[in-house]
Amino acid sequence: MGCPRNLVDSETIVSRLKLKGYQIVDIEDARIGILNTCSFIKEAKEESIEAILELIDLKKQGRLKKIIIYGCLPQRYKEELLPSLKEVDAFLGRISLNHTKKRCLLTPRHYAYVKVCEGCQNNCSFCIIPKIKGRFTSRSINSVIEEVKSLEGEAVKEINIIGQDITLYGGDLYKKFKLTELLKNILSNAKNINWVRLLYLHPSRITDDLLGLIKNEERICKYIDLPLQHINNRILKLMNRDTTRAQILKLIEKIRKKIPAVALRTSLIAGFPTETDREFNELLEFIEEIKFERLGVFMYSREEGTPAYNFRPQVSQQIKEERFNTIMSRQQKIAKKINEKFIGKVIDVLIEEKEHDYYLGRSQYDAPEVDGVVFVKSPHALSPGELIKARVTDTFEYDLVGEWEGKT
Repeated sequence: MGCPRNLVDSETIVSRLKLKGYQIVDIEDARIGILNTCSFIKEAKEESIEAILELIDLKKQGRLKKIIIYGCLPQRYKEELLPSLKEVDAFLGRISLNHTKKRCLLTPRHYAYVKVCEGCQNNCSFCIIPKIKGRFTSRSINSVIEEVKSLEGEAVKEINIIGQDITLYGGDLYKKFKLTELLKNILSNAKNINWVRLLYLHPSRITDDLLGLIKNEERICKYIDLPLQHINNRILKLMNRDTTRAQILKLIEKIRKKIPAVALRTSLIAGFPTETDREFNELLEFIEEIKFERLGVFMYSREEGTPAYNFRPQVSQQIKEERFNTIMSRQQKIAKKINEKFIGKVIDVLIEEKEHDYYLGRSQYDAPEVDGVVFVKSPHALSPGELIKARVTDTFEYDLVGEWEGKT
């Protein structure tokens, strides 16, 4: 369940089980059901509980012998879960950052996630992650390089560098932030990886060196994942975001000036406690002004154990939903206009699969599973993981349509 960081943890669990001789099978044939859960926000907790109940139902039918629940939900709520979910045989919390040497990928074979750090020290007032994941911890540069080289050996074409906040990388282990150095090491040691994508860059720690590397290195995707959460200074301070409206605007201007073809992705929170109509309208005006290439929005989730849980007044669910829908409606129009600028251009596309008469792929401006796709018409048979050139002929709100133009 949950984010790509959880997916990497699940890959680690599978790898360890295989090393011990266990066979991974379809749930229909399983004797042990293992669920890796998420509890980041209310909806994630509800989905995790629903999935646990489905496993319990299978156990009651005699189809499962054991149920093991991993991850964020038991890490956060183990004592509360024990009495009410007696059919579960074991609750296990967070998973070690140290990975087995041989990764069992749960993604398609041509891309993978590489988790370089765990935990967080930003202490945003709305976020429970530091309490679930613990203190911030980086993996060593050598261990990351070893993993990337093993993925290269498996013919992976794209790696996505992930963590709660990868701009913090190295601060604990090396006493200074080393994301740029880590990326240089990855690029020099893994020549056959075509795309390196960076996911979650905190706006307060994006350096000129990092921007220069993204600009100049062809294999680093021109894609900057910059979760801002809000733009109003009072709300940013309440969120404990360690940044201001002026700093955000200056950073965005710098990024777009330095990397003109960049795709900026952000995430925002609608209905944060005490958010007024005026402050929400300021956020809307900001979205209209900046015109983010990619944008996601969450309705504020009130999480016990966070400072924001006790902020007053809380915004009603109805208003949160209205604000969420307003942002998404605005962004849909913005995204369509941005996509229309691609018509006639030739772009690189990483092929994912075939669907009816089209091949589905992604550009460097689209992260797996969260962004749009490119529908490609091709006279030639294409394989997942193949990198081709396509000329854009049409657009949808979030997706592009193109025709095969040649090999990269």
